[in-house]
Amino acid sequence: MTLFRPIRVASLVMTFVASSVTAQETLTPEVKSSPAPVLAPAPAPAAHATPRKAKRPAVAHARKEMHDPHPGHHEEVHGNELAQVRGVVATLMAANDKYMKEHKPGYFKAFADKQTPRATVLTCADSRVQTNVMHGDAVNDLFLVRDIGNQVSTVEGSVEYGVRHLHTPLLLIVGHSACGAIKAASGDYSTLEPAIRRELDTLTLPKGIDPTNGALLNVNNQVDAAIMKFAGELESGHLTVIGAFYDFRNDLKQGTGKLVITNINGETDPDTLRKWIKEGAFSNAAFAH
Repeated sequence: MTLFRPIRVASLVMTFVASSVTAQETLTPEVKSSPAPVLAPAPAPAAHATPRKAKRPAVAHARKEMHDPHPGHHEEVHGNELAQVRGVVATLMAANDKYMKEHKPGYFKAFADKQTPRATVLTCADSRVQTNVMHGDAVNDLFLVRDIGNQVSTVEGSVEYGVRHLHTPLLLIVGHSACGAIKAASGDYSTLEPAIRRELDTLTLPKGIDPTNGALLNVNNQVDAAIMKFAGELESGHLTVIGAFYDFRNDLKQGTGKLVITNINGETDPDTLRKWIKEGAFSNAAFAH
């Protein structure tokens, strides 16, 4: 198994249209990245002997917010928590209404009683990472699992369900640009809440590592963890584990928004990855190489 090479990454774009994976044969230049944002700790609430009721907004203020002509607009909702909630709910309901109009009842019959995804996809919970960057319609095709830092250990049961109960032949692990979890885990996160610290504790990264290199290294670490857990599935040819990096800042200089495959069944060498993808070598032949 090839050791991690943070500077050389194949420029390989994966899509879930039909069952094919395509690639562009260019090498990645040296990675340079500005620091990613740190997960900031939330202030702890003050302790009180008796619980206090939340203060209701003024009626005049509430009425003004209800008549906002653009409740979902990003700039409009960020100054007030109540406006944010109203804006998000309005956006969600409007989008759902549109979705229902575009998808007739027959669309849902295919998966009304049973899901049949082709891939289990583990991504970071970061709001900038969504399925539409890699799939036109992920419904019933991607069994999606999310947590901070796209870690196998903190959502192990969900990943195992996708692989061993839904029998998805692909486990795709996706890291991304400017990951706050990577930045936090490679620094001092001792002031964060205990639950967050527990999840960061399982990210094994050198302190002070460049955020992009840290995200790439973490993808390799998670692929290794998946290989150890699902070794039987890989050896029998029933599973392929692929690691990828969603690059919405063009840190790898392969194009803004590109999904770059960086690891296949533990292999990270760019030339080998290009060869395997071109040949479609995603089975146990690649794992046993």
